[in-house]
Amino acid sequence: MTTHIVNFTGPINSATCGQLIDKCSQAVQQDASEIILKIATMGGECSYGFSLYNFLMSLPVPVHTHNLGTVESMGNILFLAGRKRTACRHSKFLFHPFHWNIHGSVDHSRMSEYAMSLDYDLQLYADIVKERTEGAEQSLDIAKYLMAAPRILNPEEALATGLIHAVDDAYMPAGAVSWAVHS
Repeated sequence: MTTHIVNFTGPINSATCGQLIDKCSQAVQQDASEIILKIATMGGECSYGFSLYNFLMSLPVPVHTHNLGTVESMGNILFLAGRKRTACRHSKFLFHPFHWNIHGSVDHSRMSEYAMSLDYDLQLYADIVKERTEGAEQSLDIAKYLMAAPRILNPEEALATGLIHAVDDAYMPAGAVSWAVHS
C-alpha cells in the first residue's frame, strides 16, 4: 500500500474533472493506501465541482486535501472533500459571488431556469461548507460571501473556521506515487 499524490493545478472544468477521476481511479486500482490531493485552483464550473466532491467522498481510501497556495471559488468544494485538510503557511481561500457567462439570446423560461439553478448551487455550496466545518470555533457566512461580500481567509482563519485541520508545508512522503492534473 502506497500514498498517491495528485497535484491539481488548473480550473475545474470538463477536462480536469475527467483527469482527476481518472488519476484517482488509477491510484485506487494500484492499491493506494491514501490519496493526497494538492490543490492550486481559481475555481471553475459548479457542476464539475460538485461532481468531483461527490466522487472524492465516495473513494474507498482516505483523501487528504492540501492547499498549495490558492483555493478559490468552486475549488473550496473540491478542497472540502478531504477527510484531512491542510494548507501551506503562505496560502489563501477565496469565497466570492457566483457568475455565469450567457451567450446569445435568452427567453424568459431559460432565464428562470438559470436563476433556479444558480440559487440551487448556492444552497448546495453553503450546505457542504456547513456540513464539513461543523463544530468550528468560528462560522462562515457563506450565503453572504456568495451573493455580495467576497471573503479571503488566510490559513489561521481557515483553521478557526474549520476549513483546515492544520497549517502544514506541502510534503512528499518517501515512495509516494505522483500524478498531475492540469489544463
